[in-house]
Amino acid sequence: MNDLLRNAQQGDMYAQYQLGDAYYHGKEVEHNHEEAVKYFQLAAEQGHAMAQTRLGVAYFKGNGVAQNFVEAVKWVKKAAEQGFATAQNFLGQILRVEQKHEEAVKWLRLSAEQEDADAQNSLGNAYSQGNGVPQNYEEAVKWYRLAAEQGEANAQCNLGAAYFNGNGVAQNYEEAVKWFHLAAEQGHVSAQYNLGMMYNNGHGVEQDHAEAVKLYRLAAEQGEANAQSNLGAAYFNGNGVAQNHEEAVKWFQSAAEQGHPVAQNNLGSAYFQGNGIEQNYEEAVKWFQSAAEQGEANAQFNLGAVYFNGNGLEQNYEEAVKWFRLSAEQGDVHAQYHLGFAYLNGNGVEQNHEEAVNLFRLAAEQGYQDAITALEAMGRIGLCTP
Repeated sequence: MNDLLRNAQQGDMYAQYQLGDAYYHGKEVEHNHEEAVKYFQLAAEQGHAMAQTRLGVAYFKGNGVAQNFVEAVKWVKKAAEQGFATAQNFLGQILRVEQKHEEAVKWLRLSAEQEDADAQNSLGNAYSQGNGVPQNYEEAVKWYRLAAEQGEANAQCNLGAAYFNGNGVAQNYEEAVKWFHLAAEQGHVSAQYNLGMMYNNGHGVEQDHAEAVKLYRLAAEQGEANAQSNLGAAYFNGNGVAQNHEEAVKWFQSAAEQGHPVAQNNLGSAYFQGNGIEQNYEEAVKWFQSAAEQGEANAQFNLGAVYFNGNGLEQNYEEAVKWFRLSAEQGDVHAQYHLGFAYLNGNGVEQNHEEAVNLFRLAAEQGYQDAITALEAMGRIGLCTP
């Protein structure tokens, strides 16, 4: 270390960089970001590409120096212009954040062509989303594959999704499972969730609810809201795991607090019915409302039902009709029937037998028995024709 310090003080840029790295990681010296930046700066000013990149990253993150995006771009660009792939990729990422997509693609491509896996994945994203280049799923798949074959987990997940959806490649659930599995083994949270869905639905793999639960749990424990919601549903219904309403509520709550509308509706239902938690109509309404305002059809129906019946709030037929209508327009069979019932009796809306019949027929076409029975009854008294 004494030799390294002496060489750095004598202006050796390689020693300066190594000393900066030592201070950054606390190797044989006390961990000190400010000292790291000092030596990165000395090496960077002499044109050391890695030091320029590390200095730019320090400015970008505010590690050991005041955060300064202009300085970050300045130093990373110096390294990128020397052809340093890591800097080219990082510069591309910064430009993406700044919504300078065309310039971002330029630098990402230069890095990707040097086989930087992160840049390859990001270039694939650019093609997939049409950011900075014309949208081209085939080109996206090309770059995802190059990165995925290097073991880049994000690219493996993205390639799996391409195979699942048939974007840029022939739809192939088995290939989707293969790539999701590789990414999931690296702890990739979205891949764990996606692979769980494949096992749950039997897509590309034999259906196995227990394996789905295992994968949902891995993702849920990392905070993935979709996985938390699905894990809650598995516990609630006893699919792949012993039924446990309390455990279901725990996971619904975790997802609901992240704004997940399906989990919010399920949590509302748990409060409404007193399943896994003490019955509380006010809490039920709170969660139904939150989900309904996000357009969740089941929650819109449930909120309409509590307004119609006056559970947890003052009975209000007009509000009930409003929420039944929003849900019915999304094809919810229960909402279609209950909105038809409101029209039949003039609850919260002007009585209109013709509109009631139309709504009952929509529900009946989906096999909803109450609607079929209602139509038969209306037919018997001459309010509608078969």
